[in-house]
Amino acid sequence: MLVIWGDDVGIHNISAYNHGIMGYKTPNIDRIAKEGAMLTDAYAQQSCTAGRASFILGQHPFRTGLLTIGMPGSPHGIPDWSPTIADLLKQQGYATGQFGKNHLGDQNKHLPTAHGFDEFYGNLYHLNAEEEPETYYYPKDPDFRKKYGPRGVIHSYADGRIEDTGPLTRARMPGMDDEVLNAATKFIDGAVGQRKPFFVWFNTTRMHVWTHLKKESQGVTGVGLYPDGMAEHDKTVGAMLKKLDDLGIANNTIIIYGTDNGAEAVMWPDGGITPFHGEKGTTFEGGFRVPSMIRWPGVISPGTVINDIMSHEDWMPTLLAAAGEPDIVEKLKRGHQANGKSFKVHCDGYNFLPLLKKETKKGPREAIYYFGQGGELNAVRWNDWKVSFASVAGNIATGTRSVTNWPIIVNLRADPYEKMPMDSGAYLRWYADNMWLFVPVQQKVKEFLATIPDYPFQEGGSLSPAGINYQSLKAADAMKRLKELETISIPVGR
Repeated sequence: MLVIWGDDVGIHNISAYNHGIMGYKTPNIDRIAKEGAMLTDAYAQQSCTAGRASFILGQHPFRTGLLTIGMPGSPHGIPDWSPTIADLLKQQGYATGQFGKNHLGDQNKHLPTAHGFDEFYGNLYHLNAEEEPETYYYPKDPDFRKKYGPRGVIHSYADGRIEDTGPLTRARMPGMDDEVLNAATKFIDGAVGQRKPFFVWFNTTRMHVWTHLKKESQGVTGVGLYPDGMAEHDKTVGAMLKKLDDLGIANNTIIIYGTDNGAEAVMWPDGGITPFHGEKGTTFEGGFRVPSMIRWPGVISPGTVINDIMSHEDWMPTLLAAAGEPDIVEKLKRGHQANGKSFKVHCDGYNFLPLLKKETKKGPREAIYYFGQGGELNAVRWNDWKVSFASVAGNIATGTRSVTNWPIIVNLRADPYEKMPMDSGAYLRWYADNMWLFVPVQQKVKEFLATIPDYPFQEGGSLSPAGINYQSLKAADAMKRLKELETISIPVGR
């Protein structure tokens, strides 16, 4: 199994999705879709960390507390009670490697090799965080840098060995994806040589800001910086595909291509393009919809297009089913042993293997829950319908959240780009006919929240303490007192 992810890749920046309208091609990425399936309704999350957490943990990041961007020096990261796909596949005999961007915490306990991966080589943050120490105002105090600065590119192993190979500087950035490519292909060579099945999660630094291209990539498309970066990224994907071909294992390897979140359009021309309203950091479709493809020779027919709703959380049970473990969701709910650990969690993913094998005509997922960076539930998609309780106007940094008196209704088959609430003069008449949605959608929210108390939960972090006030402090104190009461033992006989 080979999972290839770009970073902040816009759905329209891949020519399989844009049909050439962007003026350049991504033939290697397109090849995965041409020889397999592409999804039109694939959902990630609104930020890097959230999207990566939802994929590798199979749980909604509201549950694991990983909704917002992981920062250098933060104690927040992947919880130890949550299994990764790697933990579960190791139980099935897989060699597991993660290469490239991680972004799930920067402490040693958060490293992939502490969570089921045999080997990790990569960086721990969003690319511009690596560059901050070289900027004008960044503190020169070495104690500050030691406490809050980014760690370097890490090479670690499951046996506890950890090597910091040095900072990911501006000078190193143009060749970083080549470093990661070399490490990943070496790992695959080793697994094949040992005749072991492998699971590799390969995460490039392209196309996150700020883009520092190799000299030979500059100007290759004649369209702009981001397209030039996509051309470079496509070559990296092509090198991975060629490795499988050269080893003679392409026909026996599942390949998935995807990304972590919607396009960061605010950074254009160093940002991606999406036809959907909104962008990274918002809960409009532009923040959540991503390119997604899967190639599985002999199982998925070439040129397949899947319109069913699928979320990143669904890959865990789907890949486990492909590896011979179809009941992992229920096993995890009851309690499950894997990779020498005990887990009891609520996996939010669904097994899509029957749909991929065409054993069923409809995918199992009916709902998507759109949470913002601070843990606010902004919207729910239920089948074709999206009901938005709140929205973020603007971008990931300076956008503001607003709540309407009544939720906004959109039919994502009739209006996939969420334009009509703003553009149609007849929207309110149509809206009035569809207010029947409010109660069943509220029921879907209740169903999701009802699973929270019975399973492990990590409170999420936030980049803004704006919600702190006297009331929140009183509430925190009340919860503390309640927990103290729960620990008081009652004397026997009373």
